[in-house]
Amino acid sequence: MADPKPAGRRWLIEGRVQGVGFRAHARRHAQALGLAGSARNLPDGRVEVIAHGPVAALDELHASLVRGPALGRVDLITPQTLPHDGQARGFALG
Repeated sequence: MADPKPAGRRWLIEGRVQGVGFRAHARRHAQALGLAGSARNLPDGRVEVIAHGPVAALDELHASLVRGPALGRVDLITPQTLPHDGQARGFALG
């Protein structure tokens, strides 16, 4: 059984992830799962996604990020556990 305690995660996603709707894909799935956080393009061509919420929802978001949007291609995804930010609200695009 997944841990119901809230947590935080950060993902760095490499591949064809900029200009293909990847950030919107991440936000749509995160919002549907009730997660707070952000998604932004990085200057080196990667996308960074940060999310806070229940561990099971974070696991579902991870699976969605691995798949990516239809026009994208994920070559590598690097997750990192973060402390839960109980103040995080909404999901921003940067």
